[in-house]
Amino acid sequence: MTTPQVLLRPISDAEYPSWMERAAASFAADVGPTRGLTPDEALALAYEQTEQLLPEGPATDQQLIWIAVVGDEPVGSLWISTKAKVPFIYAIEVDRAQRGQGYGRAIMLAGEAECRRLGYDQLDLNVFGDNTTAIGLYDSLGYAVISQQMRKDL
Repeated sequence: MTTPQVLLRPISDAEYPSWMERAAASFAADVGPTRGLTPDEALALAYEQTEQLLPEGPATDQQLIWIAVVGDEPVGSLWISTKAKVPFIYAIEVDRAQRGQGYGRAIMLAGEAECRRLGYDQLDLNVFGDNTTAIGLYDSLGYAVISQQMRKDL
């Protein structure tokens, strides 16, 4: 499959509320089971942490939130924090109707290009161990495991 070309543009103030809802719901779905939280507890935690990281919404310093577009059509989004020495990907999203077309790869490559343009030479992310689709994508893009948290049910 050929990787499609996407353009990353800054998220608008009007797009931010619905993006934040989706980002919080996605994080809650991942973090809830790993921390033994109910869905409501996980969603509350997701909103709390997102609001701490983005106190000024899309205008928060050192937080880059982009909408990925093909032509004028949004196909996903990417959130990267440049607060630390190595930028950190907090969220990547491909719109449900656009999945399976290579946009995840395209968004990641566009984000990497933006980080290089800003002078960075590394990029970090976290992926939950049961997210085999994302792990496969990150492996294929050359990301390496630098830390691993493990758990055993007793």
